[in-house]
Parts: sequence; C-alpha cells; structure tokens
Amino acid sequence: MIWTLPNILTVLRLLAAPGVAVMFLYFHRPFADWAALLLFLTASITDWFDGHLARAWKQETKIGTMLDPIADKAMVVIALMVIVGYSSMSPWLVLPATFILFREVFVSGLREFLGDVSGTLKVTKLAKWKTTAQMVAIAILFAQGVFEHYLGMSVFGLDDPMINDILSGRVEDTLGLRWKYSGMIWAGNIGLALLWLAAALTLVTGWDYFHKALPFLKEDR
Repeated sequence: MIWTLPNILTVLRLLAAPGVAVMFLYFHRPFADWAALLLFLTASITDWFDGHLARAWKQETKIGTMLDPIADKAMVVIALMVIVGYSSMSPWLVLPATFILFREVFVSGLREFLGDVSGTLKVTKLAKWKTTAQMVAIAILFAQGVFEHYLGMSVFGLDDPMINDILSGRVEDTLGLRWKYSGMIWAGNIGLALLWLAAALTLVTGWDYFHKALPFLKEDR
C-alpha cells in the first residue's frame, strides 16, 4: 500500500468506524455521545478531504479507491447500529435505518457478483448526496443523545409536576431545562427527517444500481 496522505486519512476513517461503538463501552453517557459525535464528525470531514486531496495532488490509488467506499459504509452502518441500539426502538427510526442497511448490503452483493464489470455501478452524484444526508443525520442524532442525557442529569430528583412547571415557564428555569429540552426535540426531529430523506435517496440509488446491473443478470439462452 502506498502511504499517501489521502490513503492515511481513509485508513484512519476506516479505523474510526468501530471506534464509534467502542466509545459506548468505555465512557458513560453523555460523555460517550460526545466522544462518538466528535469522532464521527472528524471522520466525516476527512471523507471530503481525502478524495479532494487525492485528485488535487494526483495521488489516486487502487487501494484508496477500494477502501474509500468501504470506510463510508462502515461509518454509516456502525453508527446507525449504535443509535438504534441505544434508542427506544421507535419504528420511525428503525424503519429508515433498515432501508439504509438493506441497500448497502444489496449493492455490495451486486458489485461482488458483477466482479470485473462492477465499474458499471459507478458512484453517482445522487449517491454522494445520499451519503452526505446520512452522515449529517447521524451526527445530529448523536447530538440529540447529548441533549437528552444532559436533560436527564438536570431533572434528576425532580418530580413530573415540577418539571412541567419549569418547562411551561411557571417556575424559574435555573437549571437550563428549557434549552436542553428544545435542543433534544429539535435535534431529534431534524435528525429523523434527514434520516428519512437519506433512506429515500438510498432506495432511489439502490434501484438505479439494480437497473444498471440487469443486463448482466440475464440468463444465457
């Protein structure tokens, strides 16, 4: 392997993918959410830099071309697994995550089957938008976990009537409950909306790849 800077960034992003899950093994929440969010954001930013630098410096390599989409998929799949695992298993979250995971497995299977002609399934601009929507959605959902757990720490020991009075403004908010609650709600709604958008793009691009692969799937007569 040629250890160019773009390739190093790609390998680091690939190693960061399981690191997102490991954060929840070694840190308590919300510190685990913070660590996972920062690690995921850093890895997502390198996704743009490694490709841009490889093209600008003419350092595109076969190993880099192979590892780049694998790192992207690993980041998305593992992060979604963590988010769904630590959520309340809401169908509004599980369903788009299932669509995304199914598409990634399906397209990977298509590419493996096509072998030498897998170049037919080149990454499209819409697929790049899909990846961007996924990564932004996941980052915001990790941020929701941060708000949620700081809120939980702040309301510890308070009864429900007192919490409702503070959130409604009838009692002075000395603990910052309202902004933590608003942050949790807004991050959850925006993250979920973007995840559904990513799931829709996932299905569209998945069908596009399947349509392009159809000529190679016909039986010989």
